Formats: sequence, C-alpha cells, structure tokens
Amino acid sequence: MGIINNNCSIRNMRKQHYLFLLVLLCSLFQIKNADAQTNVRKHKIAVFAPLYLDSAFNEMVEYRYAKTEFPKFINPGLEFFEGVQLALDSLNIEQAPLEVFIYDTKSAKVSLTDQLAKTEMDSVEMILAYCSGTEVRTFADAGLKNNIPVINVNIPNEGGASGNPYFVLLNPTLRTQCEGIYKHIQKYYSLDQLVVFRKKGPLEDRLKMYFDDFTKSTMAVPLKLKYVDLPENFTEADLSKHLDTIKHTLCIAGSLDENFGKKLTQKLATLKKQKYVASVMGMPTWDGISDFKKIEYKGIDIIYSTPFYNPRTDKLSQRIIERFNKVMFARPSDMVMRGYETMWKFGKLLLKFKADLASNISHQDFDLFREYDIQPVLDRETMLLDYFENKKLYFLKWQDGILKGVY
Repeated sequence: MGIINNNCSIRNMRKQHYLFLLVLLCSLFQIKNADAQTNVRKHKIAVFAPLYLDSAFNEMVEYRYAKTEFPKFINPGLEFFEGVQLALDSLNIEQAPLEVFIYDTKSAKVSLTDQLAKTEMDSVEMILAYCSGTEVRTFADAGLKNNIPVINVNIPNEGGASGNPYFVLLNPTLRTQCEGIYKHIQKYYSLDQLVVFRKKGPLEDRLKMYFDDFTKSTMAVPLKLKYVDLPENFTEADLSKHLDTIKHTLCIAGSLDENFGKKLTQKLATLKKQKYVASVMGMPTWDGISDFKKIEYKGIDIIYSTPFYNPRTDKLSQRIIERFNKVMFARPSDMVMRGYETMWKFGKLLLKFKADLASNISHQDFDLFREYDIQPVLDRETMLLDYFENKKLYFLKWQDGILKGVY
C-alpha cells in the first residue's frame, strides 16, 4: 500500500511540474532569451507548438482541471517546449544573442495565420514548428513568403510544398524511409529470401510502388521481393508456406498498421520456435511500439528504421535525465530531447550564418544526440529544388526484449 501511495505522489509531482509550466506559458506569451550585451543585435526565432493553453485555462487564467489531473493530449507539445526551454537556459549561459517567441498552435483566440503574420511584423528570422499534418503547408508557405527557414520538427510530410528552398523536414518522408529500408536490405540481406507480407489498402499499395520504383532505378543489384497478400485473420500456416527451416528469410512488413505489424511479428516469433529461420523488417511506425520487449516476441530479430535514435549515453543526455529524475521523478521523453537539440542546433546555425542561414541549412555543425543529413529534394521531372529533408536513418533491432542500434 505504501508503494502505491508513493507512485501516486510521484505522478502528482510530475503533473504539478507540468502545471507550473502551463501557468508560466499562460502568463508569458513571449519568452525572450536574455542577453547581457544590450548593444548586440538579437536574432529572432519563433517556436510553434500545440500547447492547448486555452483548453487548460479559462478567461480568469484559472486551471480548468483538478490540480492532480493533467490531460495527456497536452503532454507532447509541453514536453517539446520543456526541451526548448532547457536549450535556451544553456544558450543563455553563453549569452547567445537570441530573442525567442513561443506560439500556441492550438490557441482558440488567435489563428495560426494571424500568429504567422505576427512573426513577420516582429522580423523573425527562423521558425521551429512542431505542427500537425494540416498545418505543414501553411508553415511552408510562410517561410517562402518571408524568405526565412521553417524547420518542420515532427511531421514526415512536405504537405505539397514545392519550389521552396526555405522549408526543412527533420522527420523523413515515407518515400525516403522506404528508400533507406531498401538500401539497408541490399547491403545486409540481398542473398536472403525476401518476402513482403501485406494487407490490402492504399497505403500498402504506396509502399509497394516505392519499392518497385527503387527496384527499377537502383544502380546496385535490384532486390528480388516476393509480395504476399495476407487474409484479415491470417494464421501461422499462411506464413510458414513462404518460410524455410534452412535458408534465412527476411520478412518485410508491407504495412504501416502497427496492429498488423505486431500480429505478424508475434506469429513469426512462434514459427521461429518451430525451427523456421526468419527475421522481421518493420516500418517507421514501429518506433513507438514497446510491446516488442514482451515474451511473446522473443526469439526473433525485429529491425526497423528511425531518424531519431538517441542511446542517451552522452553526457548531455545524462544531465537532462538526471534533472528530470530530480525534479519530476521521470525520464524525459523523446520530444524533450528533440526540443533541446532543435533549438540548440538551429539557434547556433542562425548565430553563425545569420542572413545566409537558408544557404547553409545543410551544415552539419552543432549536432547533439544524433546526426542530421539535411539534403535538397529535387523535383524528379524538372530537377529543381522542392525543399530540404533529413536523410539520416538509424536501424534498430529488438533482440530478446533488448533494443539496440545496428546501423
């Protein structure tokens, strides 16, 4: 009983800490990074995130929920902001001449269009956007209109942007992810049997189209992929007929559906115990699946790609972890780390290149937890620049409940 009470106390402390951050944000619409040298020009950055301040507070700035209640939908944006604020604290120690504005994309009072117009009036030089899929094009157009870099932190979609040298995707598109998976298979599994297990659907057809395109265009030996459409209630028998007990088979999940991926992997793990020799290559959506540590998935190697791998063994990550343990009795989420590294890297790049930042957005200085490989994306017909995209992928492997980097 004492343990339960202690866990409840820890959760309440965590909620109270986040509540404190919300109150701080609600009272300070604009957060400025201090600079002791007032005669030095400050470079301006706008940070957009879904903070839901109007959902959390009423007109009297009173918290709408119980003090021990904290809605989960607020967490991601607030955690991103927490990372941004930690980075600003570090930059402040260096007396970095930055002025940073925080905007709530979920404001009920000010539209995103009006917020972006405000950044134009404030002569903001760069935008960091934690956005939704429907907001991507709006941010991209704002960057093109004002000739300032817009860094899309989270959405793996260009939103139809084209001819835009100011728009940057940190989370690679599905095409780029599929290309990385294809090349990884070429490098490490080209001599194995390669089976793509699919379910029917438009996204599944798009995955197949991407793989077929790479098969036609690759300069290396193309992969011999066998596509198998599975019934809705597929069984081990539907899979085993395509496997072997002697020759290794790489089973590729040809669907973004996490439930399909988990079911496929669990049944392949069962078959692995029956002497079938196989591994599983998953999709980018598998990055958030923690079930793979469970016993029913043990015995089979589970591989997937992600652009955001951080083993958290470096000194800075350890310091952030220690701070969260001390203040919140919790581990910082990946969004905290992304908030920190995005503000640090691109804030530093702005200070270094100033008005020439857009021409140097691919510069690899100031990477912290992981590498970025920001490259121009060209229109395949006109060969003109459409936007910039991070091409760096890490490949991770679940092996008997333990996750580790393999590439």
